[in-house]
Amino acid sequence: MTVSVISEDGNSEDRDSGGGDGIKDGGGHGEAARATSAGPSPGPSSVDWDQLLAQLATQPDDEGWVTLDEACRASGVSRSTLRSWYRKGVVPSRMVASLHGPQRVVPLEGVLERSAASPRLRRQLDHAHSLQSQIDDLRHRVELLETLLAEAIEGRPPGEG
Repeated sequence: MTVSVISEDGNSEDRDSGGGDGIKDGGGHGEAARATSAGPSPGPSSVDWDQLLAQLATQPDDEGWVTLDEACRASGVSRSTLRSWYRKGVVPSRMVASLHGPQRVVPLEGVLERSAASPRLRRQLDHAHSLQSQIDDLRHRVELLETLLAEAIEGRPPGEG
């Protein structure tokens, strides 16, 4: 298989991949290492897209797995907390290929269960519920005051405002 490689001087050349991993970067890093690395690897490289797409087709079903941003929005947990949880092994995670490069995903159900068990998050949630109940109570009081005001206005003799 022939692979296009961009040299350090910016020129493109075709090389025989020799049945290797489809990436020629001079560093011996395979495609799996590149797909799971945290940052860009040094030096130019080229990707065999057919091989990458074939790899993506064989990955397990992503049902129930969401990105960190989606998990943050659904659970109310900060991104740093999610990172801490998957680094400690509290919540499983894995890297998946996306249009913009590798992206970490977590099971939403696991994140929701863990967030419900967190005492700090429980206090924050209770506080938020407390605030919401106070808002609901104030809305009810405003409605009552509006009703009383409307009745008082209607009960005044004409011309008094």
